[in-house]
Amino acid sequence: MANLNNNGYDGIVIAINPGVPEDEKLIQNIKEMVTEASTYLFHATKRRVYFRNVSILIPNTWKSKSEYSMPKQESYDQADVIVANPYLKYGDDPYTLQYGQCGEKGQYIHFTPNFLLTNNLPIYGSRGRVFVHEWAHLRWGIFDEYNVDRPFYISSRNTIEATRCSTHITGINVVFKECQGSSCITRPCRRDSQTGLYEAKCTFIPEKSQTARDSIMFVQSLDSVTEFCTAKTHNTEAPNLQNKMCSSRSTWDVIMDSDDFRNASPMKGTDPPPHPTFSLLKSKQRVVCLVLDKSGSMSSEDRLFRMNQAAELYLIQIIEKGSLVGMVTFESLATTLNYLTEIIGDNAYEKITANLPQEASGGTSICSGLRAGFQAIIHSNQSTSGSEIILLTDGEDDQISSCFEEVKQSGAIIHTIALGPSAARELETLSNMTGGYRFYANKDINGLTDAFSRISSRSGSITQQAIQLESKALNITGRKWINGTVPVDSTIGNDTFFVVTWTIQKPEILLQDPKGTKYEASDFKVDKLNIRSARLRIPGIAETGTWTYSLLNKHAKSQMLTVTMTTRARSPTTLPVIATAHMSRSTTHYPSPMIVYAQVSQGFLPVLGINVTAIIETEDGHQVILELWDNGAGKIIPNPPRPEVKDDVSEAKVEDFSRLTSGGSFTVSGAPPAGSHTPVFPPGKITDLEAKVKDDHIQLSWTAPGNVLDKGKANSYIIRISKCFLDLQEDFDNAALVNTTSLIPKEAGSIENFEFKPEPFKIENGTKFYIAIQAIHEGNLTSEVSNIAQATKFIPPQESSVPALGTKIFATSLAIWGLAVIFIYILN
Repeated sequence: MANLNNNGYDGIVIAINPGVPEDEKLIQNIKEMVTEASTYLFHATKRRVYFRNVSILIPNTWKSKSEYSMPKQESYDQADVIVANPYLKYGDDPYTLQYGQCGEKGQYIHFTPNFLLTNNLPIYGSRGRVFVHEWAHLRWGIFDEYNVDRPFYISSRNTIEATRCSTHITGINVVFKECQGSSCITRPCRRDSQTGLYEAKCTFIPEKSQTARDSIMFVQSLDSVTEFCTAKTHNTEAPNLQNKMCSSRSTWDVIMDSDDFRNASPMKGTDPPPHPTFSLLKSKQRVVCLVLDKSGSMSSEDRLFRMNQAAELYLIQIIEKGSLVGMVTFESLATTLNYLTEIIGDNAYEKITANLPQEASGGTSICSGLRAGFQAIIHSNQSTSGSEIILLTDGEDDQISSCFEEVKQSGAIIHTIALGPSAARELETLSNMTGGYRFYANKDINGLTDAFSRISSRSGSITQQAIQLESKALNITGRKWINGTVPVDSTIGNDTFFVVTWTIQKPEILLQDPKGTKYEASDFKVDKLNIRSARLRIPGIAETGTWTYSLLNKHAKSQMLTVTMTTRARSPTTLPVIATAHMSRSTTHYPSPMIVYAQVSQGFLPVLGINVTAIIETEDGHQVILELWDNGAGKIIPNPPRPEVKDDVSEAKVEDFSRLTSGGSFTVSGAPPAGSHTPVFPPGKITDLEAKVKDDHIQLSWTAPGNVLDKGKANSYIIRISKCFLDLQEDFDNAALVNTTSLIPKEAGSIENFEFKPEPFKIENGTKFYIAIQAIHEGNLTSEVSNIAQATKFIPPQESSVPALGTKIFATSLAIWGLAVIFIYILN
């Protein structure tokens, strides 16, 4: 919800995780960090932007205070900055979760309480400067200008340089504290005989006293550094993520192209910006009101049944215990069926489910439904501010914009579920302006259930949230059995439900846990409301392992059966594996591509190497299935926070598991009818081209793009080579062409290897080559030019013995050790 108005950012949310112990000092330090950052940002952006209004969201696990006010749409899950403990004990490094393309916003900044409470000045520099570095990742989609994996490179001037921006940053290259027995020395770096670069343990230490003013994305903690690298000072040769992801453009160029800066002129005068204003907001008990459409059109296609099945599942299995829930139905008029009821005990939901509508009739007045929803909340002595409304409708309503202003003033979050192709288009405006989710369901029988299952608490209490394990719709012919399995992993198993729905007649149900315990149809509770569903709450904690189910359609005709399984974390201290999904944007115009992102994690650890499938349902019910990859194809691999973290602790280790989540809905306008358009998307850009010289050949490797972005396989490749970096960067089409007739592209995501002799060039000692590549679609659409890879021929000279550094230099390097040595690792 952060936005820029008249040079000032408003609506920034910094949210503290419910698991963080109460500490007044934390709030004080956040305020000091943002205040310092605001001035630093203002000068770094040449008087263009500063932080004006910032909300600090206090968790409801902390005590209430008179100075805390009620949040509106602010929530932990959608905060710009989260304050949470690291999942592993090693990690207090700040970072920004950023997996988009160059110029795309990140997801959030993560600071740990330890980072905010302890004196880190020797390691990171001031917290305000760190915040500006991270804000630049988050808001403007720029990348780091250091590289922990490639800390040095050979420049076009044939010198070994530290990977940095700008090259005006001076320093020394040393191996720190090399010890033999009790004797330790710090010595200059030696060259590696294979690479021509410095040895692996070599570290670049910037000098404490500098004149260089850039760059904040390399080392913001040096006193002299107050600016971003510009086109004039940018180091295009450095093998860092900024060059790789942004086609060697400077960070300032990318920032100036952002939505923020297109319209932001520098503030006049010489006065500093005003100090930021802080609002302290405390999360409250969750309040949800269902606003459900029962107009005449809901009687078609079993919509009323499907809505009731999904709403019942939400009330019994999804909503967190202790929440307050109300329900309103509407057609031309609205009826309040339940004021707020606290969901405690196993049967509290029955007061609400008993009132689910049994008949559909009348017109559609969405504003009447919303107003009644607000009244149901207010009548129960709760504020609409920060409350949630789940609005489900299948109808058109040309009066919906008449209550937009009331909705804004309410401070409520509105999640919208559009059922069928006729639902009002303005629903997405309601979700967008209040920060709610938006869903679309049509032919997909489970679409409503999946939408409701996604609307869990945004408080950050992951262990309380419901997790969907299975959601299947099965069309079963008469008198036939169907079998299936669901894995239950060790991170989950509390409050587990298995639900079966049908369209004609209740099927025979057999469910077996991994230890052989069987549950039959008689163990399932059949719904009293005749909404054709049977539900089993698995006693205690569900067994870990593979659960199997069998369903028999006892009817002579085919019928549609659905299977849904939900659960929660195994215990309050077990972090469950969770999956979330979203699109790169909510609306776009053809032919701009949409990117599907899924994140699977346990706490802050990624879960890698798993099968992830996205199913996208078009408006007319047609489904498109995409495999999503984490192999680097079409993605970025961010710099790790610190190089010394072993791989085996930087990702979660879990057994077989299954998760299902809804990614909401999105709109594409201006698309031609299916099958009628010529291809408009070229192959994806290659971003991981690597090159090395072996004897008289150059060896290349990269990840294959697709024929269309990251799908299929390209038709061919164009590889060009030059001894001059700028030839490839500025005039790729005229650089020397490499013969690629023997190179047949592989399927997208595969690793490509190619070796060639760089004729007509000679390979001599010290010769440097620059190589770049394009992929071609069969319709002659070409990808963007890849990152530019460098290969150098290096024949090592005879090495003489290198003395240890003198005492004087050793003292100097120690004086700056605390401030600078971590620079090679800092801050994702």
